[in-house]
Amino acid sequence: MSGWDEGSVFYSDQAQFPRGGGDPDQGNLTRHSALRKFKEFIRGFHGEKGDFPYRESLVHNQEYLSVAIEDLDAFDAELSDKIRKLPADYLPLFETAASEVLASLRSKIAGDSGEMEEPVTGDVQVFLTSKENSVSIRSLGADVMSKLVKIAGITIAASRVKAKATYVTLMCKNCKSIKTVPCRPGLGGAIIPRSCDHVAQAGEEPCPLDPWIVTPDKSKYVDLQTLKLQENPEDVPTGELPRNMLLSVDRHLVQTIVPGTRLTVMGIYSVFQASSTQKGAVGVRQPYIRVVGLEQTRESNSGSSSNFTIDEELEFKEFAQRPDAYRRVCSMIGPSIYGHDDVKKAIGCLLFGGSRKRLPDGVRLRGDIHVLLLGDPSTAKSQFLKFVEKTAPVAVYTSGKGSSAAGLTASVIRDSSSREFYLEGGAMVLADGGVVCIDEFDKMRPEDRVAIHEAMEQQTISIAKAGITTVLNSRTSILAAANPPSGRYDDLKTAQDNIDLQTTILSRFDLIFIVKDIRRYNEDMLIASHIIKVHTSGAAASKSTESMEGENWLKRYIEYCRIKCQPRLSEKAAEMLQTKYVGIRQRMRQQANESGRSSAVPITVRQLEAIIRLSESLARMRLTHVATEEHVEEAFRLFNVSTMDAARSGINDHLNPSPEMANEIKQAETMIKRRMGIGSHISERRLIDELTRMGMNEAIVRRALLIMAQRDEVEYKRERHVVVRKA
Repeated sequence: MSGWDEGSVFYSDQAQFPRGGGDPDQGNLTRHSALRKFKEFIRGFHGEKGDFPYRESLVHNQEYLSVAIEDLDAFDAELSDKIRKLPADYLPLFETAASEVLASLRSKIAGDSGEMEEPVTGDVQVFLTSKENSVSIRSLGADVMSKLVKIAGITIAASRVKAKATYVTLMCKNCKSIKTVPCRPGLGGAIIPRSCDHVAQAGEEPCPLDPWIVTPDKSKYVDLQTLKLQENPEDVPTGELPRNMLLSVDRHLVQTIVPGTRLTVMGIYSVFQASSTQKGAVGVRQPYIRVVGLEQTRESNSGSSSNFTIDEELEFKEFAQRPDAYRRVCSMIGPSIYGHDDVKKAIGCLLFGGSRKRLPDGVRLRGDIHVLLLGDPSTAKSQFLKFVEKTAPVAVYTSGKGSSAAGLTASVIRDSSSREFYLEGGAMVLADGGVVCIDEFDKMRPEDRVAIHEAMEQQTISIAKAGITTVLNSRTSILAAANPPSGRYDDLKTAQDNIDLQTTILSRFDLIFIVKDIRRYNEDMLIASHIIKVHTSGAAASKSTESMEGENWLKRYIEYCRIKCQPRLSEKAAEMLQTKYVGIRQRMRQQANESGRSSAVPITVRQLEAIIRLSESLARMRLTHVATEEHVEEAFRLFNVSTMDAARSGINDHLNPSPEMANEIKQAETMIKRRMGIGSHISERRLIDELTRMGMNEAIVRRALLIMAQRDEVEYKRERHVVVRKA
C-alpha cells in the first residue's frame, strides 16, 4: 500500500479471454459490441417517467455517473451478467462508453462553433448501485474472486489520500527511449517489461536486461484511499470477533467517508501482494475490495424512508392515533421487568429522542436524551441496558471497568504496512445516531469519564494526537447504570455522598433515577411471584415468536418515528415551560440559602433543555409535529420523579438541630470517644446497644456517629457494620 511500485507479481483477469470459443478475435468482437451496447444503454435507457435518466445526469454532472444494476438488467441481461462476473474487464469499457457519450453530447451542446471537442476518455467514473441484499463479510471466499459483491458494515478507519499511477512512464537507461505501461487499478501494480525493444544501430551498445527506470513526474495519477470496513455489531455471531475488510476507493469517492459511517459497498473482490517481506509465498495473497459504488445507510438521509412498506406505514400511523399509544409503547419496554414504570417511560423517551436543531449561526443543539440509573444491586439496571441494546436501531454496550477513553472515543493506530497513523473510531463513534449503554459507570476511571463530556453535550469528539487533528461526530444518547460508592443506597447519607459523581457529568444527564430496593412485604410478594412466573413459563415463552415480533415491531416503529417526525414546541407549551423552570430555580435557591449548601444535582439551563427534549420525544411517540402542554406536563412529571427527587434525596442533616438536641449529640460524641480509643474498632450494633443501656437515645447516637464520620473522626468498614476511630 506504500505506492504503485511495490509487490513483484501481479495477476490479470484478461488471461481468461478464450471464453467464447477459444478464438481471441471472438473476445475482441464482444468487447467492441459491449462498448456499443453500453453507449446505447446510456443514450437510450427510458426511465419510468419516460425520460432518459443517464443521459441527463451526464449532462448535469460530467464527473461521474451512477448506474443501477437493475436498469442494466432490464436493458440487456447478458451485459449485466458480464458486469457481475467480469467487472474488472467490463467496467473500464463502461467508463469509456460514458466518456464517449459525454463527448458527443458536449459537442452537440457547443453548437456550430466549428471544431468538435475531442472526446477525452476515462474522465467519467461509473458508480454501480443495486437493491439486492448485501452478503456477510464472513461469506466472501475464493468463489467470488474478481466478481462483483455487495457488503455492509461500519468504517472504522480511513487512510490518508495517496496518488496511484494509472500509466507509468518508463525510460531506458541506455537509449533514453520512453515507454508507457498501464497500471492495474486498485492496489495492483504495473508489469514492467524486462528488455528494451530499441534495435541497436551499428557501433551502438545494445540495451542491457532490465534497462527501464520509472519517471514518476511524467506518469498519470488518480487519487486513492484505503478504508477499513468492520461488520455491523448486530451481524456478528455470539462469541466471535468482528471481521474487517480492506476497501480501496479512488477518484471521486476519495474523502467522502469519515470513520464511524455505516456503509453498503458494491465492489470487486480482488487480491494484492500483502507485503514484500513474504518473499516465499508468491501464491498467497491478501483479499481486498475495490469499491465501485458506495451508499451511506444513515437515519439522516431521506432515502432510507423507502424501507417501510405502505402497510407498515398505515399500521404505524393507526397505532400513533390511539389514545393509549404512550402507555402501550412503555409496556413493550422490558416486558419481563416488574414495576419501574417511570424508568420504562424515560427509556422510551431516550429511544425516540428529541429533535436536533441547527441555529442560523451554525450552533447545533442536541436532540439526544441521556439517562442515568443509580441505585442498589439487583434492581434490573443491567437488564434495561441489555434490552435497549437489542431494541435501539443502532446500539453499543460497554462496561465501565473495561472501557478506556480511547476505546470510547477514538484511537490512533499505526498501519503495519505503510507505517502511517490512522484513526479508528471507538464505541461513541460507532454508535453515531444510536445509543451507548455504559454499565458500572461509577467504576470508570475519572480520566476516562472526562472523555465522554464533550460527546454528551457538543455531540462531537475532537482529537489531536500523533499529527492527526480532527473532529468526529458522535450524535449518541447515553444510558448509564451506576451503584452508589458504598454498594447500596444509604438513606443516612446526604445526596452528595450517595451520588459520588462530579457535578459536571451529572448536569449533562437529562434524567437521573435513584432506583432503591425497598423492603415491603406486599411488594416483595408481587416481585417474587413475577420472577417465579418468568422462570417457570420462560421455556414456553421462548418458543413463541410473539415476543420476538414485539421487539422487532418496536424497533421498526422507533426507526419510522425518528425519520418521519421532527416535533417543535407550541407557543403555549413554551410559556408554561418558562414559568415552571423559573419556579424550580427559585425553590432550589431558597433551599440552598436555608441549608447553606448547594444540592447534589444541579438545576441549570441544561435541565430546561432536557425538559424540552423530553416533551419533543413524547410528541414524537405519537407522530405529532407539535409538542403540546400535555406533553410538557408529562415531561415535568418525569423530571420531578427522577432528577428533582435525586436532588432532594438523602437525609437532611442540615436541618439545624435545636440547642437541647445539639447538646445531647455532643454528649453522645464524648461517650463514643470514651468508649473507643484511637485506632480501635467495634461493631456498630454493639456500640449503640452499650450507649442505649447508659440511657442515650439510639437516634441521637446514630446522628452523632454520622456527624463524626463526616468530620473524618470515625470511619465505617465492612458495609457499615464496623466503626473504626481515626482521630
